[in-house]
Amino acid sequence: MSDCERGQLPPLLGQLFADGGEGRALSVELPPGDVVWPDPGYSPLMIGYRPAFWLSDEPVSAELWSGLRAEHSRSGLWPLLLEDSVQPWSSGQIAPDAVEEIDNYHTSAFMAEVWADWTEKASDDQLELLAPFGSRCPGPAPSGRLAADPDVVADWYAGLVAERRTPLGLVAAGRGADALAVMGWQGALNHNEWMVPLAAVVRSWEERFGARLVGVGFNTLDLSVAAPPTTAEHALHVAAEHWTFCPDSVIYSAGTLAGYAEQIMGRNAWSFWWD
Repeated sequence: MSDCERGQLPPLLGQLFADGGEGRALSVELPPGDVVWPDPGYSPLMIGYRPAFWLSDEPVSAELWSGLRAEHSRSGLWPLLLEDSVQPWSSGQIAPDAVEEIDNYHTSAFMAEVWADWTEKASDDQLELLAPFGSRCPGPAPSGRLAADPDVVADWYAGLVAERRTPLGLVAAGRGADALAVMGWQGALNHNEWMVPLAAVVRSWEERFGARLVGVGFNTLDLSVAAPPTTAEHALHVAAEHWTFCPDSVIYSAGTLAGYAEQIMGRNAWSFWWD
């Protein structure tokens, strides 16, 4: 009888936890895969130098992702559909951070800092991109109203992301947002040198918009959203928040906050891409 059949966490996955996975369980059968180790040069003492995450050898189904998502409370492992291309983790170029660091950052402070840094140097023409806010940061948007169960929406969106034929990642994290820091994702490096503040923003989206982190790529993130903005005013406020999180998503799509707001209003998925 396998470890999964007994309900115990396999030893390979136990390596992802500081305590070896004691008391955690997983009944879902996993495909072949192996753990991914960070470069020892990336602050090994901070994480006790253990694997950053587990990665499957082949693409997986949305049903497997959903099954693992449902078992997160027992296993402590958050599933991610990982872009199947040349990735930093193929050569160990990942920089895990301590989850506790996320507690030191807040969406409002991060948003205000990014807004001020950019608008202080922007021309009048560039400030038009941020109309109607201009140089005044509006702060985080109010919470959305749940249209469905966040887990149900996440499973639906996983079905779409899995169509790209993506392998599976498993991260020892208490929530999806924390997985970004734990696995050492560096996809937004050109926008923000440290992933931890962005993980804090995603945490806030989990709470305010029923967001769930579903897919991760070299420089992309895919989140399901159970409480999206449904009015033009709210969508515009959320668009301002997205701009501080990932300017490229606005600049290279709609080009303005107003245009981007139209794109995200009522949508149950948010995708981000950093140049």
